[in-house]
Amino acid sequence: MLRQALSQSNVTQLGLVERVISSSITSVACLVFLLINAVMMLTLRRKRVFRETSRYILLFHLLLADTLLMAFSQVLYLLNMYWIRLTYPQCGVLFMLTIMTNDISPLVLVVMSLERYVAVCHPLRHASIITARNTGAAVLSVWILSLLQVVILVLVLLRFPFDQLETLKMPERCSHDEIFLLPVLYHCRTAFTALLFTLACLVIVCSYIGVVVVARSASRSEKDKESARKAQKTLLLHLLQLGLILLSCNHFAVLVFFYSVFPRLIFIRIQAFLFVCFVFLPRWMASLIYGLRDRSIRVVLTANLFCVRTENTF
Repeated sequence: MLRQALSQSNVTQLGLVERVISSSITSVACLVFLLINAVMMLTLRRKRVFRETSRYILLFHLLLADTLLMAFSQVLYLLNMYWIRLTYPQCGVLFMLTIMTNDISPLVLVVMSLERYVAVCHPLRHASIITARNTGAAVLSVWILSLLQVVILVLVLLRFPFDQLETLKMPERCSHDEIFLLPVLYHCRTAFTALLFTLACLVIVCSYIGVVVVARSASRSEKDKESARKAQKTLLLHLLQLGLILLSCNHFAVLVFFYSVFPRLIFIRIQAFLFVCFVFLPRWMASLIYGLRDRSIRVVLTANLFCVRTENTF
């Protein structure tokens, strides 16, 4: 029932002015978040130390994936808001790119957690294990794994008899219901998402436990304990970010709740606000959580935002 309410009836009950207002709200929010992420990524590419340090390399790819996801999500939102129908190949490409970028962030968080675990629990081997080259290989593996899932979904989707259709023009808007033409696609996507977030959560929690053990070890120096305490906070932030990403991935369940609370017309009119809160904000939080917390990034980021020259101390 809710899926139907979120489809054609939602759009037809909105007047042109309301559509323009809704699309403007999401577009402005998207542009602001994209601008902040773009400045963050520029910051991470300007200094050599950022380009050669593992945790900054990983942060760059986390921001890149979230930035691309926000852009693809906004395009889908605008297409649906103005009832612009695509062909199945067009919708498939756009939707698969959204799925791929959506799954990169949890995988990058896993690698970031392992990097902190090695730094604290095996400090003498950190420099030899966590190199820029190994980090690049890990990042490449993350992108390939995300792409592999998309390839599997596309191969399953191609089993649908498209040649029997009168036209490749979609009868409805580009959405899960319309592009996942076979039930097995839902099962594949649900299984992969559940496995991905379960493994990500386990890795982050296990890394946190290992760091806690080091922090409480009496044989460690005060410097090592302080480093472990900082790593604890970082891993908790990784867990928080994973939770926000999970919320973003399951925003449909949140919509179900709001749909049951608010009258139908009010719900339709506040969808733009809900879209910003549960799709954009969780992805943008990476810039806020990781960027402003790191003093080295904060100094350069502030200079970039306000066009202030800084000394080249890196």
